[in-house]
Amino acid sequence: MLTRLKKLHWPLAALLLPALSAVAQAPEAAPAKAAEPNAQILLFWFLLATLGLVLMVFLLLFVLIVVKMKPQLRKLYELPTVHESWSGKVIGLLIGDTRLVTGEHKDELMGHDYDGITEYDNDLPPWWKYGFYFTIVFAVAYMGYYHVANAGQLQAAEYETEMQQATLLVSADADDPNKLTTYTALLSPADLSEGKTIYTTNCAPCHGANAEGKVGPNLTDEYWLHGGEINHVYKTIKFGVTGKGMVAWKGKLAGKQILQVASYIQSLQGSKPANAKEPQGEKEAPGKPVAAK
Repeated sequence: MLTRLKKLHWPLAALLLPALSAVAQAPEAAPAKAAEPNAQILLFWFLLATLGLVLMVFLLLFVLIVVKMKPQLRKLYELPTVHESWSGKVIGLLIGDTRLVTGEHKDELMGHDYDGITEYDNDLPPWWKYGFYFTIVFAVAYMGYYHVANAGQLQAAEYETEMQQATLLVSADADDPNKLTTYTALLSPADLSEGKTIYTTNCAPCHGANAEGKVGPNLTDEYWLHGGEINHVYKTIKFGVTGKGMVAWKGKLAGKQILQVASYIQSLQGSKPANAKEPQGEKEAPGKPVAAK
């Protein structure tokens, strides 16, 4: 028998070798495509809804059982050995006795009498005491977790983390309203002339022909609502101010045109036009930018 097995060994090996080689050369199975985020969200809400439905069914069954067994529970509750026990109070709560939650009211005066005001010898309601005990446990756990073990972030650190995460979601290109530009004011007569033309066409109806202020604020004094430094003015013109009537000129004016009109506005500082509108905003020293509000 052993001899026959030895004789069959090489033919079997010859037959299996190509199959094993094919298996070895076969490409690895492509990993399963990760579930789409929307599919994961739908699955999560489906499981949550299913769990809620199951809990509602169990609650309904529990209520039906209590209603059916109410006579038996009442007899059990009336037994002297059960009535005053903690489990007896739980049974009493199921059949309508709220002592477990509200406590017992004793008509026993403590002997205190002040201007006709007397005091009964009643304990605090159990619901209040249980709540107070819970706050003690919570405070100890909170102190240990946040201040002793330093396992969690405090409010300031959590705020900083959220702000860092938020910056990752904001683009860093020129169209980012949260990123201030680093331009310098244009001083050439050609740029200021072009800025004046743009201002007269687009800005004068609200700010006045000489920037003295009409519907919009006066642009010639030292007071600014959103910063008077060239890059703050540029940002205000480009992105506007939502809710205050200042429209965004992004898409209507090119970047250089916005810088030209911003430079022209800065050139009007201290011009003191007639009928200038009263100051608005915060006073800004020349050359010191004010953070936009």
